[in-house]
Amino acid sequence: MTRAVYSHEQIYGQFCTLQDYIDAPIDEVYDYLADIQNLNEWTYSTRGFDETDEDGLFVGVDTLVDDTKIYMRVQADPQARTLDYHCAWDQGKDLWMVYLIRLIDANVVLNRPGTVLVWTNCHHPNYDKNPYPELSPSPNRTWVGDMWGLFYAGHAVELANLKAILERRHGSGARQVAQ
Repeated sequence: MTRAVYSHEQIYGQFCTLQDYIDAPIDEVYDYLADIQNLNEWTYSTRGFDETDEDGLFVGVDTLVDDTKIYMRVQADPQARTLDYHCAWDQGKDLWMVYLIRLIDANVVLNRPGTVLVWTNCHHPNYDKNPYPELSPSPNRTWVGDMWGLFYAGHAVELANLKAILERRHGSGARQVAQ
């Protein structure tokens, strides 16, 4: 997905943005993304979210690296059709990893039914150095920021999964996530 002759910095800089058209109604796309449990289905590595004692804060595992907890809060606005996943490894107080998702009615921008999804990650300074090394289960563990150069490729796979799932459900009439 990336060419070795260009550095990640040259191509993406501080931002990793993906976009795609999804042949499914915007309300269905929004409802699916607003449910944190659906991350199990379409993401590459986030699994098993359970709500913590703090309202709206969830903890799960990130299977990219052994023994890695990921904390997440979904800030969703149904009128604006925005979904922001605020998350962090190892702790749930400083949710500095923010995944910004914007849904756009394809009728407005492409003159066809469906949804345009725009997803951006910003290169927060904490990607460069773990701000909470004392909370890491291992001092030698890979840090999420070490993978910044793979974000576009990894998120492209996840967006393709999301698109396929939503288009299949819309086309087949299957609207519920299998439990």
